[in-house]
Amino acid sequence: MSKEIPTIVKVDPKKGAIGQQGLHNRWHPLVPAFATVEPGQVFRMECAEWTGGQVLNTDNADDIKNLDLSQIHYLSGPIAVKGAKPGDALVVDILDVTPFPDHSWGYSGIFEKDNGAGLFAQEMDSKAAKAIWDFEGIYATSRHIPGVRFAGVSHPGLIGTAPSQELLDTWNEREAALESTNLDKCCPKAHLPLAKGTYVGSSSDLSSEVYDKIAAEGARTIPPREHGGNCDIKNLSRGSRCYFPVYVDEAKLSLGDLHFSQGDGELTFCGAIEMAGIITLKCDIIKGGVEKFALKQPIFVPGPMDPMYSQKLVFEGISVDVNGDGSQHHLDATVAFKQATYRTLDYLMLLGYTREQALLFLTAAPIDCHVASLVDTPNACVTMAIPVAIFDRDIMPNPDGLEKRDYGQCAIRSDGEFVSVRESQILRS
Repeated sequence: MSKEIPTIVKVDPKKGAIGQQGLHNRWHPLVPAFATVEPGQVFRMECAEWTGGQVLNTDNADDIKNLDLSQIHYLSGPIAVKGAKPGDALVVDILDVTPFPDHSWGYSGIFEKDNGAGLFAQEMDSKAAKAIWDFEGIYATSRHIPGVRFAGVSHPGLIGTAPSQELLDTWNEREAALESTNLDKCCPKAHLPLAKGTYVGSSSDLSSEVYDKIAAEGARTIPPREHGGNCDIKNLSRGSRCYFPVYVDEAKLSLGDLHFSQGDGELTFCGAIEMAGIITLKCDIIKGGVEKFALKQPIFVPGPMDPMYSQKLVFEGISVDVNGDGSQHHLDATVAFKQATYRTLDYLMLLGYTREQALLFLTAAPIDCHVASLVDTPNACVTMAIPVAIFDRDIMPNPDGLEKRDYGQCAIRSDGEFVSVRESQILRS
């Protein structure tokens, strides 16, 4: 007889995260374990949406505009795994990822340039926008981006083990040094510890001294680091296996930022289809795994659940800032990635999507991006591929050109302001 799978963290997705137990939003070794599991045990964890419920199912983006980013990300855990010791490898099998049955929607968003920013914040002078996505089984559709329907590859955007105090100090030191070089304060180079917004769901069990130490030193959850963290790898879905280095006794695994679907690169700061949901896991331990596998950062084995989209339209970008000042960059994959994105945006706008709709689509749909080459100096080459079958029309190039349809607009600020610069210059190259 099969055993019942226990749910060791319970979350109410219809309530705000503050006040709920088993959640935290800073990395620190002193954040206490909320629950303990045995190696080989299958268990479930419920996860809040990454902002803790600040974003609503509405037709304006005022919630994105006014989001309190000091609170992010809300993670479920930490989970202690019995017997794990520093130097071991924690093996995590992702068995299932689903939205809550009675909360079957998510969103993708574009942040304001001065509140959250994002990869294109300066170039586009970003203003808040969002798209609400409705889930029908494995498929997602949006009233804000008509004409597309695709299968999601649901996954945790953020998963990792707790850092040791030594590793935490290293993070804070190197990131502070980087941020000290930031002359353009519009977009931070690093997100340093911030006491404001710190949340430890089991804080009632902590002394004020320990809580204050977590608030003062705790690493923000925004970037990926050696322990895993916010890696946003879209293929870490059902059937995936992850190998994480262990830095503290019992590993203290935490995760969250569940995505129903995401394109490679996650183009905007909350770009994937963000959702609250339930994840099913199993953990094991490999003694001495850090040394055995040279495990200085996690190793992942993606699951076998990719949607079957065979035909794709592929756009190329090189490390020349065609959409900016035309400057030549040397083997800069970020510049090449941005240029591939601009080429794809321009094409989607010829189909009738606004720039905001196109950007939200690319960040949410199962878009594949690859570094094609980093060898042919001076230009790196990056590609972006969109599956053509997810559209309700033929989008392939043809001699008569592309039919431009009116797809309306995504959810924007209630004051009507969404961009203060003109839309991307079509085919500017």
